[in-house]
Amino acid sequence: MKLYNTLTKTIDEFVPHEAGKVKMYTCGPTVYHYAHIGNLRTYMMEDVLEKYLRFAGYDVKRVMNITDVGHLTSDADTGEDKMLKGAKREHKTVMEIAKFYTDAFFADCDALNIKKPDVIRPATGCIDEFIKTIEGLIEKGYAYEAGGNIYFDTSKSSGYGELAGHNDATENLMVGVRDDVEEDSNKRNKSDFVLWFTKSKFEDQELKWNSPWGMGYPGWHIECSCISMKYLGEYLDIHCGGVDNIFPHHTNEIAQSEAYLGHKWCSVWFHVQHLNDETGKMSKSKGEFLTVSLLKSKGYDPLAYRYFCLQSHYRKPLTFSYSSLDNAAAAYSKLYAKVASTEREGEVNEEEVKAFADKFNAVMGQDLNTSLGVTVLYDILKSKSNGATKRAAIDKIDEVLSLGLKDAKKAENAPTDVNSADVEVPEEDRWIIEKIEERKAAKKNKDYAKADAIRAELSEKGVVLIDTPQGTKYEKR
Repeated sequence: MKLYNTLTKTIDEFVPHEAGKVKMYTCGPTVYHYAHIGNLRTYMMEDVLEKYLRFAGYDVKRVMNITDVGHLTSDADTGEDKMLKGAKREHKTVMEIAKFYTDAFFADCDALNIKKPDVIRPATGCIDEFIKTIEGLIEKGYAYEAGGNIYFDTSKSSGYGELAGHNDATENLMVGVRDDVEEDSNKRNKSDFVLWFTKSKFEDQELKWNSPWGMGYPGWHIECSCISMKYLGEYLDIHCGGVDNIFPHHTNEIAQSEAYLGHKWCSVWFHVQHLNDETGKMSKSKGEFLTVSLLKSKGYDPLAYRYFCLQSHYRKPLTFSYSSLDNAAAAYSKLYAKVASTEREGEVNEEEVKAFADKFNAVMGQDLNTSLGVTVLYDILKSKSNGATKRAAIDKIDEVLSLGLKDAKKAENAPTDVNSADVEVPEEDRWIIEKIEERKAAKKNKDYAKADAIRAELSEKGVVLIDTPQGTKYEKR
């Protein structure tokens, strides 16, 4: 198996620290708001990676944190605490916010067939580990106290910035420092980062713990290092996240972890590129806040979005638009229907199943090429194998792709194709046709808000629209 490694900037053969076993860490959500579909693209591709590793025969242990304290709005050490910001927005306590949005995140994961990691740990559950590690960094001379806070001294880290493509800390001094915030004058170097905030900062912070340095709370970066080391040990095989985590978060994780351990910490860094909209990187602060719930309200199957993401490579930026999602939804609907119509007839030919699995393994083993992985599904359907063999091979491959194909069944009410002259639309459905025509006109006039409203209206009444290259079909559920 070969994977692109952000640390080496090359596609390398994957060799775990311990043969046959993979220790994998995923940066989890900061649970102050809903995850948007750009966030979920990252978790989806990490899910595919984990499932493919298991498919390839590895014993995988995956750990993920939940950030419920310490993550500031700038992603560095400036701005407001994200959890506190969410609590103020909704007039709730931080822990009420954390509970609600943690549940919402995993509900989205369930809708997208994203498997829960083996260990899920909120930051607030590992305060003792954070304090112990920070004490160790101070003793080793890598951390210092200034202005009431504890900082990591990046000048002591010889390889600081290597992950982000910088040669040393001095080259990285101004990276991540925003013009609209006041820089902390207590730091020795501008790239130094907070390990522990005390009562001298953010007086309205709800969550505080006693420490050798006073009442306070941990910085964001120390959390992932400590949670990973607690559950996966001193050597990590794969660390995952979005490309926006490379600096400062993952860069700082490497610095503090290797300073504390005294040896190389993580072998492979796996990063997923952004999901963009027409104006650039998708975020919670601009435009329509695209969530799984919003897609569902517009009549889209969440697995159609998963299919949309699988058609692109994880290291390539992916641009989202409703028209592109419509195309993916149509293709997914056809794929599902083809699988559902393939009866499990005859005896399973295990050799043919293995041949299909080997073909899938060959393309996925080349830096997780999901697009070619999906193509193997179509190759199976087009093959001369009997129905039972086709379904057995699809079942095996869908353990990784997770498109819900294993249990695919024929729809009791097949979608009605209003574009076909051979189809007679029932009289009681004439109002649906009128709405479809009204939506078609709205899209032609580029009034996408009206088109979306019509789709949502029909969805609420149990009518799901399926856009295809040949036109729109509808299905009553």
